[in-house]
Amino acid sequence: MSSMRIGISGAKGSFSEEAAREYAKKNKIRKFSLDYLVSVENVLSALENGTIDLGIFPIENSTGGVVTEAIRGMANHNFTINQLFDIDIHQNLLVRKGVSREKIKTITSHEQALKQCKDYLKEHWRGTKINEYEDTAKAAEDLAKGKLPPSTAVIASSTAAKLYKLEILDASIQDLKKNFTTFIAASSRRLGAV
Repeated sequence: MSSMRIGISGAKGSFSEEAAREYAKKNKIRKFSLDYLVSVENVLSALENGTIDLGIFPIENSTGGVVTEAIRGMANHNFTINQLFDIDIHQNLLVRKGVSREKIKTITSHEQALKQCKDYLKEHWRGTKINEYEDTAKAAEDLAKGKLPPSTAVIASSTAAKLYKLEILDASIQDLKKNFTTFIAASSRRLGAV
């Protein structure tokens, strides 16, 4: 049996990666590789082009609502929804090693992560500049690589913190302790359900 290629709308350490691994485990898919395609648009294009067998991307969050990027992408592509499934999301505030709370000037993350932590940000970071980024894990990676200034904190997973050797300044900062995101597992219309 050949390895299944799964495309995800996230970078290494993203919640989409966690969702893909969870999907593979629950569906007993043992041999697979992940393509880190970052955006929903890239995942759906790869499905249509046949470069991946399965696509995983978020559609809705219990706090942040509908993922608008997914709705836009879904309107422009042909695909089959194989399954909808939820994963529990824990957002964390990450910084470069040794950066103290007082040095943070900007907080950066994906639009959905910022929505999921709106109350936390209002309570603890009033007056701090907030920037949207294409992906939570990509923000963590870029902070670690120095593409974002050291005065930046990012909101991302604890997996991203470990992977990119960042410190968790505040853990589990999402406004709802039970914070679920619904993901779609999709395949090409040509292939049908996987």
